[in-house]
Amino acid sequence: MKMKGYALGIISAVSYGLIPIFILPIKQTNFSLDTTLFYRFFISALLLLPVLWYKKENLKITPKELYVVVLLGLSYALSSEFLFMGYDLLSPGITSTILFIYPVFVALIMFLVFKEKLNRLTVLSLILAFSGVLTLSLKNNSFEINFPGLIVVLLSAFFYALYILIVNQTKIKLSGFKLTFFSFLFTSLYFLVKAKFLGDSLLLPNVNMLINFVVFAFVTTLISSLALVFAIKYIGSTPTAILGALEPVVAVAVSVLMFNEVLTINLIIGITLIIIAVIVNIISDSRKAKVASDI
Repeated sequence: MKMKGYALGIISAVSYGLIPIFILPIKQTNFSLDTTLFYRFFISALLLLPVLWYKKENLKITPKELYVVVLLGLSYALSSEFLFMGYDLLSPGITSTILFIYPVFVALIMFLVFKEKLNRLTVLSLILAFSGVLTLSLKNNSFEINFPGLIVVLLSAFFYALYILIVNQTKIKLSGFKLTFFSFLFTSLYFLVKAKFLGDSLLLPNVNMLINFVVFAFVTTLISSLALVFAIKYIGSTPTAILGALEPVVAVAVSVLMFNEVLTINLIIGITLIIIAVIVNIISDSRKAKVASDI
């Protein structure tokens, strides 16, 4: 089961890191971003329905659960929206790398809002993450950064951290599958309302675009989410989170090999610093959880 868990953790990280393969060609056709994200999450929710029926999950939820999943859907939607805006303002590799600092945001929010103490490892992870972002901002030994792009991607990481915190702090009693289904559903609803408000058409230009959306949803959303759920079940959250370091690595590799992003020394050093920062933060969380369980 351990090997199976590690394999699923790798699959989850790699599939999520493949997002640029699907999203960049769609964006090049000038197709609406809101409509694109609506189809991504709506199709993902539809694909998850047979799994819920097979597991005989009851789709009824309480008012409190409804309130929580609406917040989750909104957080996930904003994270996705800012992420794909980041692809326009920064390179896909840098965008995916900066997004990966979301565990550091979780630690910061826990410190600022919930008054949780920062230990030395957490402080070290914050310093490393900040250094990584600064390194990614260096060009030709000078400090040059697209500040709107950086802010947008940091907002994406913040809202993803918020999504995780809502799940952890509310402690609602929904299965992983049911929680994921409703998150996808309300995320898609956000983009549907926004697309209608802006007057975007939901019509797909051809069958190929529909097939692209189905594959996009299946590979980068459904497979990634389900593999993550089972990886956590088999090997625990800490090893699974560490395997998530493959996400920006895969995204950078895709960007370099398929979209002609230049693999600079700064990019290599920046992604390395951020990955180390996240792993240090995860180890810190694991130690705090162990100390808490021993008390």
